[in-house]
Amino acid sequence: MPLGLIALALGGFGIGLTEFVIAGLISTVAVDLGVSIPVAGHLISGYALAVVVGAVALPPLLRRWRPKRALLLLMVLFVVGNTLSAIAPAYAVLLAGRVVAALAHGAFFGIGAVLAASLVAADRKAGAISIMFGGLTLANVLGVPLGTLVGQQWGWRATFALIAAVGVVAAGGIAGLVPDAGDHASGAAAADGPTGSTRGLGAELAAFRNGQVWLSLGMTVLVFGGMFGAFMYVEPLLTRVTGFDESAVPWLLVLFGVGLFAGNLLGGRWADRALTRTLVLLTVALGASLVAFALLAQRPVGAAAMLLAMGFFGFATVPGLQMRVLAHAAGAPTMASSANIAAFNLGNFLGVWVSGLAIAGGLGWTSPLWVGAGFAALGLAVIVMATSAERCTEGPAVTAGPTRATADDLAGSGRLRV
Repeated sequence: MPLGLIALALGGFGIGLTEFVIAGLISTVAVDLGVSIPVAGHLISGYALAVVVGAVALPPLLRRWRPKRALLLLMVLFVVGNTLSAIAPAYAVLLAGRVVAALAHGAFFGIGAVLAASLVAADRKAGAISIMFGGLTLANVLGVPLGTLVGQQWGWRATFALIAAVGVVAAGGIAGLVPDAGDHASGAAAADGPTGSTRGLGAELAAFRNGQVWLSLGMTVLVFGGMFGAFMYVEPLLTRVTGFDESAVPWLLVLFGVGLFAGNLLGGRWADRALTRTLVLLTVALGASLVAFALLAQRPVGAAAMLLAMGFFGFATVPGLQMRVLAHAAGAPTMASSANIAAFNLGNFLGVWVSGLAIAGGLGWTSPLWVGAGFAALGLAVIVMATSAERCTEGPAVTAGPTRATADDLAGSGRLRV
C-alpha cells in the first residue's frame, strides 16, 4: 500500500474532526466566550456554509493545478484556520478561523479521491479511495469523542491546536510521500488536472439542466440537514435534559459514531438493491427515530438508544443520496460530487440555523429533534415527488444494476461526503 494513502487519510481525519468535534464542546465554548448556545451554533452553521462556498468555488479554480499542489494549498488553509481557532481571543475570531478551515473541506475530498486512485493499479482504485475516506469515518467514530475529551481536560483551544498539528503532519506526509499525478505508473488518470478529466467546465455544468439532479440535491439538503441540525445540539440535550454528566458525553458520541459507521456501510448495500425504496424507508425511519428521541429524552437508556438510531438511519441515507445525484449527472461526476458536498453542508447550515432559532425562541432543548423530524418529512415529500416525475419521463428509472459499483464504493469507503 502506498504510504501516500496514509497521508491522504490523515488529512481526511483532520477535516472530519474539525467539522464534527464542536458538537461535544459547544456548551464550553459558549460559556468561555460569553455567548449563548444558539449563537455558538453559528460556529457550526458558518462552517457548513463555508464548505458550500469552497466546494462550489475552489474545484473550478484549481482545475489546472497539479493535484498534489492543490491539496497542499488546501491543507495550508486548513492549518491556518485551525490555528486561528486555537488562539482566538473572541468569538468573531473563532468564527473566522472556522470559515477559513471549512473552505478546504469539499475540494480536499474531491481532489484527494482522484489522487488516491492514481497511486495504485486500475484494479485497486476503489480500495485506495476507501483508505482515504476511512480517515473521515475514523474521525466520526473515534476522533470526535477524543477531541471532546481533550477539550474537557485541557480546554477547547487545545482541541483546535491538536487538529492544526494533525494538519501539519498530513501536509508533510502529502509533500513527502505523495507523488505528483503522472509521476506514478498509474497516475495517468489524474494527469489532466485535479479532476482527472478532460471535459470542459461548461460541459460538466450542462448536466445540471436535468431537473432530477436538483431534486436529488434537494433530498440531500433536507434529509441530512434534519439529522445534522439535531446532532449538533445533542450535547446540551444530553446534559441538561437527560441528566448525563459531562464526562459521559465522549462515550455517548462513540455510540453515535458506531451507529453512523454501521448505517453508512449497510445503507450502501441496501441502495444497491433498491435505491428509491431504501431512501424512502430510511427517511421514514430517521424521522421516527428523531421523534422517539424527543419523547424519550429524559430517559438515559432511551436517549442513548435513540442517539445510536439517529446516527444509523441518518448516515445510512448518505450512500443512496450520493448515488442518486451521480446517477442523474453521469456526465459530470466531479461537479456532481462537489455539488452534493455543497448540498450536504447547505443542509447542515439550515438544520443548525433553524434548530438554533427554535432554542432561542424558548422551545426547549428537544426542539432540534422536532425540527429534524420536520426536515425529514419534507425530504420524504421531495423523494416522492422526484420519483413520480421520474416515472413520467422517458427512459428507464434509476435502478440498482447500472450503479451497483458506485454504491458499493461509497459504502465500502465510508464516503461521508460532508
